[in-house]
Amino acid sequence: MLLFVGRVHCYRIDPEMKSEPSQTALPLWTAIAAQISQLTRKTFIPENLSPVGGGCINRAFRIRHQDQQFFIKLNKTEHLAMFEVEAAGLEEIIRSASLRVPRPLCSGSGHGHAWLVLEFIDLQSRGDATALGNGLADMHRCTAEKFGWSRDNTIGSTPQQNTAESDWIAFWRQQRLGYQLNLAQRKGYTGLLQSLGEQLLSECQHFFTGYTPVPSLLHGDLWGGNYAFDAAGQPIIFDPAVYYGDREADLAMTELFGGFSADFYAAYQDAWPLQTGYASRKQLYNLYHILNHLNLFGAQYLRQAESMMKKLLSELC
Repeated sequence: MLLFVGRVHCYRIDPEMKSEPSQTALPLWTAIAAQISQLTRKTFIPENLSPVGGGCINRAFRIRHQDQQFFIKLNKTEHLAMFEVEAAGLEEIIRSASLRVPRPLCSGSGHGHAWLVLEFIDLQSRGDATALGNGLADMHRCTAEKFGWSRDNTIGSTPQQNTAESDWIAFWRQQRLGYQLNLAQRKGYTGLLQSLGEQLLSECQHFFTGYTPVPSLLHGDLWGGNYAFDAAGQPIIFDPAVYYGDREADLAMTELFGGFSADFYAAYQDAWPLQTGYASRKQLYNLYHILNHLNLFGAQYLRQAESMMKKLLSELC
């Protein structure tokens, strides 16, 4: 069973990517197969190609030849950099020796498309949630000297800045909440949203009294659609928006869209207990994602963003 089907967390799909592959796309698949063959040093012929559902930014396919199979993401040529930085994020997680991710093989562009070739994993919806909690704690123990990352990336299809910063509060204020609020203003969301945002930005340091985050390796977009299990029941995470930040930001997002299992949270807490004040800080962290949804999808997220800001400010009072 492919987990991707039916577990959709939509951002935006490029209308030019909606058509199924046809004979006119043969040069594209030939180019991808040639790159696979070169890197694996084993002839790869794209003899079996099937679309995979579940994403709304890219088109996705399973491509096979004999005992070889890969997961392919496609988009327009100008999105090659997005694929390159996704591959770099997956490699960053691989180096942490914590949770398994689909191993990237290559990326490239040609014939009007950019592509990313990944290890194909037959994903399952159920598995060892305890291992997922322990593995995430292990990943968060992989730390850096500063917050941010060596490259900017995206959260959904929104640019995400990761300029290195030694002060976490400054990083979150400027490169997360401040960035989304500025983007919202350019999209015409002014008035109450901006006035509440200004108050929150000026006061958000109070949520960190007695708490000093360390720069932990984060998945960055850890909602329920970005994890699964392999055939042996071991956890897999994918589609990251990697950076080094407060580990609570990852935990907060796991609670934003329905939450993970009780076994997951119990395992994480046993491995690395959360500190006092998390209940408030998780709202601050999830506000970033709600503002991102506002900027991507429109005004249906405006009231939720304003409500979250009011609640956070009321706690300061």
